[in-house]
Amino acid sequence: MKVHFLGVGEACDPERFNTSLLVLSGSKKHYILLDCGFTTPHRYFADCSDPNQLDALWISHFHGDHFFGIPLLLLRFWEMGRTKPLLLVGPPGLSEKVGKVLDLAYPSFLKKLQYALQYREMEDGGSLQAAGFLWQAAATEHSQSCLALKLSADEKSLFYSGDGRPTQVSARLAKGCTLIVHEAYRVVGQTANHGSLGECLALARQVGCGKLAIVHVAHYERELENVAIQRLLRESGLPGVFLPEPGEILSL
Repeated sequence: MKVHFLGVGEACDPERFNTSLLVLSGSKKHYILLDCGFTTPHRYFADCSDPNQLDALWISHFHGDHFFGIPLLLLRFWEMGRTKPLLLVGPPGLSEKVGKVLDLAYPSFLKKLQYALQYREMEDGGSLQAAGFLWQAAATEHSQSCLALKLSADEKSLFYSGDGRPTQVSARLAKGCTLIVHEAYRVVGQTANHGSLGECLALARQVGCGKLAIVHVAHYERELENVAIQRLLRESGLPGVFLPEPGEILSL
């Protein structure tokens, strides 16, 4: 399994782009895109010239920096001549939300598509087998309904938090994963409905994991608190913890 960090920032980060991951299974070459915010399509197409490469898109929740990139993603696929159906997976209401954002961005565009959009909506505790992966979901604590996702394939597992503080159910889902990718909006203090660096480190110690990637850090804290961040990482006792940069690729 390979994980390409297309972006690692929060909504307002001008340098690190919206958090989005492109995941590749090792054996059958299935590509899954995790979240698609404002900046994601340009980052995706900078490295991909095959309109049929992407098998599925996961949306963790319906905040703009996690799903407002969908119209451009689908438009570019259409422009490039995509014919392969695209699977979209996410929380309840996914098909309705995607339909609305497409109609706002490009009215009547759906009628032009030459490829099918296939929807699978998941609940807290739900699971499905699709696009070469086992998908499992668990709710996090966020200002709107948000699902963390565990993807498993080839004896490897990736946990992606989306947004939100860890919960008991999300911690159980993260247990023993090869890689945990978790948002930590705050380094110092707390922000309601978001994770913190301290909470993420505690989660990794609690559930055990091969590696922990910290993403979605508030851009002002990542700049101003860099010394504190590096000290906390060094003192964590977790050799596999890191802050990925945009474009970084990790092989599991």
